[in-house]
Amino acid sequence: MSAPVLLTCGDPSGIGPEIAAKAWAAGERFVWIGDPRHLPSGTEWRAVAEGEGPGDGAMAVLRLDFAGLAAPGRPDPANAAGVVAAIERAVRLVQAGLGAAVCTAPINKKALKDGAGFAFPGHTEFLAHLAGVGRVVMMLACPGLRVVPATIHIPISEVPAALTETLLDETIRITQAGLIRDFGIAAPRIAVAGLNPHAGEGGAMGWEEERMIRPLLARLKADGLDVTGPWPADTMFHAAARKSYDAAVCAYHDQALIPIKTIDFAGGVNVTLGLPFVRTSPDHGTAYDIAGRGVADPSSLIAALAMAREMVAARGR
Repeated sequence: MSAPVLLTCGDPSGIGPEIAAKAWAAGERFVWIGDPRHLPSGTEWRAVAEGEGPGDGAMAVLRLDFAGLAAPGRPDPANAAGVVAAIERAVRLVQAGLGAAVCTAPINKKALKDGAGFAFPGHTEFLAHLAGVGRVVMMLACPGLRVVPATIHIPISEVPAALTETLLDETIRITQAGLIRDFGIAAPRIAVAGLNPHAGEGGAMGWEEERMIRPLLARLKADGLDVTGPWPADTMFHAAARKSYDAAVCAYHDQALIPIKTIDFAGGVNVTLGLPFVRTSPDHGTAYDIAGRGVADPSSLIAALAMAREMVAARGR
């Protein structure tokens, strides 16, 4: 991999700059896009040009000046434009072949909306917009599990209506394609969770499984996909069950995220499937409550950087 992994700064008032410096000190190599004034005091850094590799020694920084300094734990809408510009620059460079992958540090959506009119629910949707892609899928991954929530940041009361046949069909197909292209799995096995307790128990606890999910899976199998389910979610994630599939597609956010955060809370990685480039992110937020204290754990970022390199290799670049 000749081109570098590009790490965006995220919200400079959060732990992004701190964990970037810690990841570099731990031996990770990347090019950080942001304002070096936001790095922890004493961080050694050197400016690099677009397309230049990270090298060794001081941390490689593709400098992007922000409106001002950053106070730990206090997001400043004045810095919102810089946060957005860092993401846009990373995508532009990867599209131009001057970066191998995009790894993003956490952002604060409200600060971006207040300061830059940010109109997207989060990173995933913004990256899809920049890439010109209509539909992408969020995957959370760690060495022992990969999970995909079909519906994401919506109230539980809205999940049954949102979990349509079209949505689930697209989610499963994008997941299958991503497992092949980004993880090098030639014949992916996908397990699909039911929506209701006991996967509806034949309609006694809900009708979605029998009327929609099971017939859809039968059609996907006829198309050659290795899909099983719908499974009761409470029996899908023990060690023996996880050996039977390469990814689990779940009905809603917590159904997917509770098991992976239980298995590997510090090392989970957020992956966007369906983009024309590789994108990973640590599976946590800005952590304002500990920002600036020097105690943030870089494990998830280190895992995200490593997974980005692995995904680039799987794509044959």
